[in-house]
Amino acid sequence: MNKITFTLNGQRKQVVLEPADMTVLEYLRSAGFVGTKEGCAEGDCGACTIAVVCQNDAKNGQEHAQFQAVNSCLMPLGALAGQTAITVEGVAPEADVRELGSLHPVQRAMVETGGSQCGYCTPGFIMSMFSAYYRGEVSDEDIEGNLCRCTGYAPIRRAMAQLPKPSADDPFVKLLDLASSQADNAAAVLPIDTSDTGYLLPQTLEDALACLATQPHATIIAGATDVGVDINHDRLTSETLVSLERIPELQTLKVSDNAVTIGAGVTLSQLEHLDMFPALSEMISWFASRQIRNRATMGGNIATASPIGDLPPVLLAYDATLSIANVNGTRTLPLADFFQGYRQTALEPGDIITHITIPRHPTPGSHTRLSQSYKVGKRGTDDISIVAAAFCVDLDAANHVVHARLAYGGVAATPARAQDVETWLVGKPWQAPTVQDAKTQLKDAFTPLTDVRGSAAYRKMLVANLFEKFFVDMTQLEEVLA
Repeated sequence: MNKITFTLNGQRKQVVLEPADMTVLEYLRSAGFVGTKEGCAEGDCGACTIAVVCQNDAKNGQEHAQFQAVNSCLMPLGALAGQTAITVEGVAPEADVRELGSLHPVQRAMVETGGSQCGYCTPGFIMSMFSAYYRGEVSDEDIEGNLCRCTGYAPIRRAMAQLPKPSADDPFVKLLDLASSQADNAAAVLPIDTSDTGYLLPQTLEDALACLATQPHATIIAGATDVGVDINHDRLTSETLVSLERIPELQTLKVSDNAVTIGAGVTLSQLEHLDMFPALSEMISWFASRQIRNRATMGGNIATASPIGDLPPVLLAYDATLSIANVNGTRTLPLADFFQGYRQTALEPGDIITHITIPRHPTPGSHTRLSQSYKVGKRGTDDISIVAAAFCVDLDAANHVVHARLAYGGVAATPARAQDVETWLVGKPWQAPTVQDAKTQLKDAFTPLTDVRGSAAYRKMLVANLFEKFFVDMTQLEEVLA
């Protein structure tokens, strides 16, 4: 049975992982750290937010360790192995609530601006703001994953605006300095036996594949932002979780002249600085919340095969390919061939997605590449899309289409491309009449369902109108740049 060690609020903890799918939130509350609250148990409200130290991360432009805000309700306790975490109890452990000056600056700002009423959501806000405070970039984006139903956001925003800069003698600044100079991975887990059951945290791809070869029906997790919901709703049937988040081979980000290759374990927050693909950058900015992006991985978003996943339409538009490994070797598969049906993929038992490759250059013979993505949902962020769309169109010097990709989510059982319309567009002039004709065809390109988020008719309208919006946006952009 696996045993892990980690540091919580400055204290070393050693915990047996029983059950294997225990979440960090379950552990915290059972251990008396009840400041961290459970709200939705799905990563939507942020009441369970804690801060975890993230080591040096050059992929994200970070040369210094930082605090990352995460949803503890979705994070398996095993993911804390060898890590350092802070809960709301650890922000100002010696504070006297009667003395404002003894509070942490983030807490003090919330008190001074009246940023709390019932207080249930407040610990989560504090931890999101705490993480941003030490990153030096406190903004609305940092609390977009925290829901407040009574106070209103104006006083909370005022609290963020008045935060000072951390001082050099701040104990948390010193903690981050120490974490930058040494990794806290000692005694992360017991040595892995591939026949083990429970929570497995392999350190190499070879070990992970060996585990899956002997236990092909184990549940693979990375950030666990999707599987975590299943855990909380008792929908997880496997007794074994194989976590991929500590495997260096899956954490790489390689940029070449022809393509960008992204490790399947790279988180979405690590991709926010990758500015080579406009449609990808745009979609990531609307993807869930800061807490989710800090944990969710590129490979996980693909492997879950949700028809309303945000990233697959973008990757389909860019003709991305997948590298898939098992104990027998590695194969490459176009993403367009990966989705087989509703929540069904080309993955076989024992397979792991290792990398996603996105070509960088337009089609040979093209002069200009236009690309962008759009997400329509009930809320701007932290919401499931009604329809997501991504477009990539290459034009020749005469402004005729030489390549087109029109990809959508939320309109079929899988993320899908409007292939007939793509073929029709090739050779056509990139002009308003062409787009209007394309819109007519797009309205009948898919047969979406009606559900609580939107009707089939509404989705059909969005499929067509979002392509027109793409044309208008690209035309306006060209006029600005001219």
